[in-house]
Amino acid sequence: MAGFVQIIEFTTTRIDEVKALGDEWREKADGGLALRGTITADRDRPNTYLNVVEFDSYEAAMENSNRPETSDFAARMTELCDGPAVFRNLDVLDTWTN
Repeated sequence: MAGFVQIIEFTTTRIDEVKALGDEWREKADGGLALRGTITADRDRPNTYLNVVEFDSYEAAMENSNRPETSDFAARMTELCDGPAVFRNLDVLDTWTN
């Protein structure tokens, strides 16, 4: 297997605060176990965002999720969102680049 990706979809009118919270979390948690993260804005649905987070494995993602810093981040992020986040847990089967 080539890795694991978690996609977190959320809605908020406070995206700058969410991004600042993410910056703070990465500083406190030394980046956690994620390899890379990308926050995207949905062009077709205002105030809808997807955070794409890449990990070496499902186990690394779950270990990261169980960290106290991650739990604190999730609770604080929930306060900034307009509703509950939707999580997608995806095994990477293949990747490519041009």
